[in-house]
Amino acid sequence: MKRLRWFRRPPADPYILLLLGTVGLAALFPARGTAAGVASGASTAAIAFLFFLYGARLSTREALDGLKHWRLHATVLACTFVVFPLLGLAAGGLVPGLLTQPLYQGLLFLTLVPSTIQSSIAFTSMARGNVPAAICAGSFSSLVGILLTPLLAAAVLGGGSAGFSADSLVGVVLQLLVPFAAGQVLRRWIGAFVTRHKRLLGLVDRGSILLVVYTAFGKGVVQGIWQQVSAVRLAGLLLVEAVLLAVMLALTWYGARALRFDRADRVAIQFAGSKKSLAAGLPMASVLFGAHAALAVLPLMLFHQMQLMVCAVIAKRRSRDPEALAQDRLTAPEPPAASRTAVGTATRSG
Repeated sequence: MKRLRWFRRPPADPYILLLLGTVGLAALFPARGTAAGVASGASTAAIAFLFFLYGARLSTREALDGLKHWRLHATVLACTFVVFPLLGLAAGGLVPGLLTQPLYQGLLFLTLVPSTIQSSIAFTSMARGNVPAAICAGSFSSLVGILLTPLLAAAVLGGGSAGFSADSLVGVVLQLLVPFAAGQVLRRWIGAFVTRHKRLLGLVDRGSILLVVYTAFGKGVVQGIWQQVSAVRLAGLLLVEAVLLAVMLALTWYGARALRFDRADRVAIQFAGSKKSLAAGLPMASVLFGAHAALAVLPLMLFHQMQLMVCAVIAKRRSRDPEALAQDRLTAPEPPAASRTAVGTATRSG
């Protein structure tokens, strides 16, 4: 029965369905002419506002407090910005046999993107791991990624990537870093408002990303770049990404064990160190790759859905670990005195 229930309700993220629907809309009705200019301008403004909100939300005090667990955060950052990119560079040997050069560039960009926050926290909590550590690790990764991802992209992609140039870094500063810094500066005045309207602004976040996706994929359709992706190449990309995810899940779990982290920390490291952020990657790709962003973000979109499905299964299994169940029994609160008295009376009566 469990298998049938799993088959009927796969862990598909509803937002991924919206993203796929947006891709379909861009494929059928891409913006052209004046409409394309309007969509591009709106997308640019949406990206800037998105990173302004990121800056307004980030609590500097919480980030500094989280540095106390520096070994865990250093491990997650190393997995995200060192191990992942090295694996991405190694995948270059698959071109042109399994991957085309544009798809490989997108895969390589995927390995440079920071970790997720929300899903890392959710899966860590589900698996009975160190949730505060997952919160800090995801936040640090996102903050570092705003600075480090464009620099890594310049180093490993350079002029070899279609659409990527040194001018892209200027665009990153103006569209990403400046709004983010402005959000940090204004946080003392607008932080409370942002916190109170977190759900509404979350819808603005997601709507902005959908607009970015529509604009990027619409440009790709108009320019005919989708003729470069065949079903065979797409299957090859999915295979490579499945192997990449499996390797990172194994490295983060067994590597954290070798570094002598306890179980709760290992859970946080696995889920924060093996995942990539779609929310951060899409706007960055739009700025860095411009008209060629459609192929650049395709590997990231596929990897994001894959990591959600796989990590949902792993988190459920981790929650049933004997070590996790034993920890729950140790941390479970004692029943109230009245309840203990009632139990004792019932026992004596029985």
